[in-house]
Amino acid sequence: MLTAQNDTQSTDQVVATPVGSAPSAQFIPTNSFLDVLFEKKQLTLEQIEELRKDGLSSGKSYEVLIGEKKTVSEAVINEAKAVFNHLGYIDLGTVGIDPEALGLLDESIAKRYKVLPFALDKEKNSIKIAMLDPLDLPTIEFLRQKTNRDVEAYYADTEVLQRLIVERYSQNLSTEVDEALRTTNQYQQRAAGGVVVNNSGQILRDAPINRIVENILDFAISSRASDVHIEPQGSNIRVRYRIDGILVEKLILPKNVHEAVISRIKIMSNLKIDEKRLPQDGRFNYVSSGKEVDLRISTLPTVNGEKVVMRLLEKNATVPSLQDLGLSGLALRRLMSCIKIPQGIILITGPTGSGKTTTLYSVLHMINNVGVNIMTLEDPVEYQIPGISQVQVNPKAGLTFASGLRSFLRQDPDIIMVGEIRDNETADLALQASLTGHLVFATLHTNSAAGALPRLLDMEAEPFLLSSSMLLTLGQRVVRRINPKYREEYKPEPEIVENIKQVLGPLFLAFCKENNKDPENIVLYRPMDERPVNEPDYKGRVAIFEVMSITPEISQLIMKRSPESALEEVALKQGMILMKQDGYLKALGGVTTIEEVLRVADVK
Repeated sequence: MLTAQNDTQSTDQVVATPVGSAPSAQFIPTNSFLDVLFEKKQLTLEQIEELRKDGLSSGKSYEVLIGEKKTVSEAVINEAKAVFNHLGYIDLGTVGIDPEALGLLDESIAKRYKVLPFALDKEKNSIKIAMLDPLDLPTIEFLRQKTNRDVEAYYADTEVLQRLIVERYSQNLSTEVDEALRTTNQYQQRAAGGVVVNNSGQILRDAPINRIVENILDFAISSRASDVHIEPQGSNIRVRYRIDGILVEKLILPKNVHEAVISRIKIMSNLKIDEKRLPQDGRFNYVSSGKEVDLRISTLPTVNGEKVVMRLLEKNATVPSLQDLGLSGLALRRLMSCIKIPQGIILITGPTGSGKTTTLYSVLHMINNVGVNIMTLEDPVEYQIPGISQVQVNPKAGLTFASGLRSFLRQDPDIIMVGEIRDNETADLALQASLTGHLVFATLHTNSAAGALPRLLDMEAEPFLLSSSMLLTLGQRVVRRINPKYREEYKPEPEIVENIKQVLGPLFLAFCKENNKDPENIVLYRPMDERPVNEPDYKGRVAIFEVMSITPEISQLIMKRSPESALEEVALKQGMILMKQDGYLKALGGVTTIEEVLRVADVK
């Protein structure tokens, strides 16, 4: 790493040979980061020669020319510069910011010099700082004197760095936590008023710890996070938020406040403070900015201390419609026709976190009226729907999915929702309920809609019962939506266009015709680099679906115990669209990106 005391290296002084191997016979070193880009196969010899000529004729730097041509991304350029100059590169969007480090530099200095401190190394007495120009030795010396620490300078992307400088100094998360930590340290040093409760200086009920927990929760609500992870590491505490399905690290806390923060959360959740050897579950309500949130708390002992995960469930949240979730066309029509049938089973499949429960809530909200008795058995009850009898399983008290479902049948239900079919007994009871005049909704953990049927057969369900009771299976995943206010078109590489055509098949030309698109001039969409500091690249989520109706042909295959591939082949001939195809169509429509679709749907 670069420090102000022992490294005076500049770009011109670095050996130009590409890192990792000797240059090829045809390669002529450029004495710049282009060497690294060539070594990493990001640039060809022809592109480098063209950049040389353009640089000589225009006087512009290689970096500016690459930016104008958009040959490679800024992230790739900065990583190459970091390798070339033997410095570090930091992706600020994926790391938490240590509030202690942030507090060592004033906001005015950070904005003036375009720097962002993000971590401390107390053993080395050093501070890690992201900079636009990590080779600016006078600035590094100034920062060293200002922080009274050695400076480790890192390359970072310009847009991300400038956005986060404004965001982190204006947000309450880091600055408020930093102030609370300073107060905590003062309490620890004074040990006054019985604040310090043991020899290690852990604080339980004081105001600074309250403020730290409140700021963690306030930020979770304002950022639309679904989960908060508080994880003890070897030398610090990492706080991560799951936002739009992706875990992002937002905060680093010192290890000495770990027990105090965990204890405060336990007090709020009515958990045992002194029980640190066993997992515990609890819940509490929290109000922030007029929003009331129900938090489900789970503690888990790890080798570094107790980890806490908090699930946020907003009360009074509106249930989205099926169209809002992303269902359309034939898939929507098939589901709508099946929910009007008075008896049978409709299965929603997918892994944990794929939005199955939300889809079920949308369906139940649609068919909920005074003329039907709807009962749900869930673990846990995530949202309360007026007019529906919702029951939460409690295995400790003997209330399981199977026992609850058996009791439901004595409550004169019309529609039953089973949160999850986990075992043979629950599967058998669900089938029997559907055959005795009830419409049953349930979820199952399989990768695809077609995979649900072999999974039930594995649970020893009888083929003749399945073929006569199953109405429809629906597989789904969730992808992030591009922020609609700040998205841009771009022309994809020929390989990507060819992949889209191959995956979609006849659907590609049908989409182009329906939307007046030129099949030979396809554009995709991506988040804009230049957008306000408070605007994320992705905002909200949408589901991608595959809906398989249980037709007579598929019922025959169930009777024969046919494999998933045979079921899917027939379903495709009958008009089913695969999840990946649905995702590609949404990407072509500008709802999401190809990368997002491949992240969740490329499972086969």
